[in-house]
Amino acid sequence: MLDASQSMLGQWSGEQKMKVASRLLSNLMDSLKSVENLEVGMRVYGHQFSVAAGDRSCEDTKLEVPFSPNGYENIKTTLKNLYPKGTTPIAYSLEQTKNDFPPCSNCRNIIILITDGIEECDGDPCAVALALQKNGVTLKPFVIGMGLDLDIADAFRCIGTFYETKDAESFNNILNVVISQAMNNTTVQVNLLDASGFPSETDVNMTFYNSHTKAIQYNFIHTMNYRGLPDTIPLDPVLKYDLTVHTLPEISKDSITIKPGIHNIIALDAPQGYLKLKMNGLNEYDELKCIVRQKGKMKTLYLQNFEETTKYITGDYDLEILTLPRMYVNDVNIKQSHTTKVFIPEPGIATFYLPSRGVTSVFLENNNKLEWIYNVSPHTDRETIVLQPGSYRVVYRGINVKQVIYTKERKFTVKSGASTQVKF
Repeated sequence: MLDASQSMLGQWSGEQKMKVASRLLSNLMDSLKSVENLEVGMRVYGHQFSVAAGDRSCEDTKLEVPFSPNGYENIKTTLKNLYPKGTTPIAYSLEQTKNDFPPCSNCRNIIILITDGIEECDGDPCAVALALQKNGVTLKPFVIGMGLDLDIADAFRCIGTFYETKDAESFNNILNVVISQAMNNTTVQVNLLDASGFPSETDVNMTFYNSHTKAIQYNFIHTMNYRGLPDTIPLDPVLKYDLTVHTLPEISKDSITIKPGIHNIIALDAPQGYLKLKMNGLNEYDELKCIVRQKGKMKTLYLQNFEETTKYITGDYDLEILTLPRMYVNDVNIKQSHTTKVFIPEPGIATFYLPSRGVTSVFLENNNKLEWIYNVSPHTDRETIVLQPGSYRVVYRGINVKQVIYTKERKFTVKSGASTQVKF
């Protein structure tokens, strides 16, 4: 997107700014012809109406060269015929680019804005540029300033990656740098640091999001390469990223900038250890599970199976084991590269023989208090359940009995590995 406003008639290093931009952009087109899977287009503003045209000059923008595989020569021809005359509607011109890019599901849409002046039509280029990124229209724009004052240059940094040039030579160098950044991927190494600060943690999923749009950009499973180092991954350096590493609990790092042309390292503290849940003796439960929470938090972090070993970020956790009755184990500490084992007693089995179908509840008796733990199905007169060792009461009333005084109860005890029959 090229500025062709009246100010581009000004002199710059002994030559008209417009001629410098046209010549160097034409040279760039020649160098891009051999690049595969690349299409170029050119939008120009400030070249159709003079400043005296009033409101029309603030909508003076046009896609002079639509995207096509043969756009290089069309751009060179158009550059020869441009004559600066109008004002600088940057925000309006940026907004129109949403219709410039051809529909494509796997393309990178990139804007390179070349200007020598600031917004002159009361628009907000920063807001427009951010909206284009959030809506997935374009990646973060590049802005090349031609001889801008420092206070003006600062106003462009919110639009995109900004470069200021002082003369024709620096303009040419920066133009090549921008093209290199826009087109070339670079490499990144994600170091998941253990408690000693070494990048030894691995085998975990990680997601890179576009920091502006929050869209998912890449999904990888972290691994070590054949040299025992975190493997290198290719990332587009144009974007700014938010990274989430799907440990338990997740860790994240936001607003990550990738520097092009070098090997980048992203480091996150991810010390991990293991939790294993075991039962003394025979496990009579079907798929016994345990709710794992971070210490002091109510949100469920993970639902872990018994006899399963699961990796967690080091720290303290609270466990709620889905036995009957439920068991709570708090302040379980997970240490770096260590397996913390939590054992619970072997359960017993209780079988209830009822006179008929009814309303039947099972209570744990503890310190002269009853804690409800289970209701026997009202559709059966016999049921077997697995219970942890302890003292219990079962309370029963026939389903068709309409008087409270006919409520019946029985005390019983459950021992590890033993079966108990409860009859009325």
